[in-house]
Amino acid sequence: MRPSFSLGIEEEYQTIDPVTRDLRSHIQTEMLAQGKLRLQERVKAEMHTSVVEVGTRVCQNIDEAREDIYELRREMIKLASDHWRTQEIYPDPRYHQVVKDLQLVARANLIFGLHVHVGIEDREAAIRIMNSMRYFLPHIMALATNSPFWLGLNTGYKGYRAKVFENFPRTGIPDAFASYSEFENYVSLLVRTNCIDNGKKIWWDIRPHPFFNTIEVRACDIPLRAEETVAIAALIQATAMYLWKLHAANQDFRQYARPLLMENKFRAVRYGLDGKLIDFGRQQELPLRDLLEEYLTLIDPVVDELGSREAINGVRKIMETGTGADRQLKVFEESKGDLRAVVDYMARETAAGL
Repeated sequence: MRPSFSLGIEEEYQTIDPVTRDLRSHIQTEMLAQGKLRLQERVKAEMHTSVVEVGTRVCQNIDEAREDIYELRREMIKLASDHWRTQEIYPDPRYHQVVKDLQLVARANLIFGLHVHVGIEDREAAIRIMNSMRYFLPHIMALATNSPFWLGLNTGYKGYRAKVFENFPRTGIPDAFASYSEFENYVSLLVRTNCIDNGKKIWWDIRPHPFFNTIEVRACDIPLRAEETVAIAALIQATAMYLWKLHAANQDFRQYARPLLMENKFRAVRYGLDGKLIDFGRQQELPLRDLLEEYLTLIDPVVDELGSREAINGVRKIMETGTGADRQLKVFEESKGDLRAVVDYMARETAAGL
């Protein structure tokens, strides 16, 4: 049976002090309460109280997802400007347990991501699609790079968030699984041996969601502009449909071992769009932009079926204008290293087009 290919998008936002430009704990009580009044369960606290996460409803197509994510950004910008009060941990037992287990690694985890769910109701199909989609994660991550700075320093990476998050256990690109039952056995073993209490503490770059009938791509930085989020979500959705059609026709996308895929992930977060990835079929490195053109050609037959042509065109716009990381670094250079100018630029871009 054909999956729904429904979409759910989650974005994690920084809240910034308008005077100092520092991260501040602005989403405590009032902001979170007001957010839930206006947006119900589409807004929730994250572990650090300067981080707020929003999530769309279950959307049937990319147009619904666009409408929802634009509304969420608009509302959160209003809420942040209305509510003003060092990094505290949100008072939820789940987050305090993470800090107890992981200590400084958890406290240092001030990073902001984009998560995209695609509805694939057949769990066996979801595992097969996840296995194949692992190959495309570095391509997608390079498009979404938006974290070149850490602790006030230019890291030399386009997506340093990935390097911070890999300090957590159960992160990165997963191994392939032969079946959904093999994945379930893995989760059950970790629960039985007190490694985790449920599958949500498996934080891979892509995973079958433990409670929803989705595959969840968790690899990306949050993009600066909402339109870029929509473009990347559309690319992930189209990739899932392309791979499902292969499987439905008793075909498959070639599988590669995790160590090889991690080589491409490093290149993606280090160099972004200006780097080279390895084409493992050809056994040579090629410019990422060339590989992205091949990628877009590959998924093109399903784009109109999904009604996402306009959104997919946004991928080429990112390739033309540069990622958020490219644009942040440009402002940093033009302002002679003024990080306040970078923060101000990011705030303007977050609101752009809404």
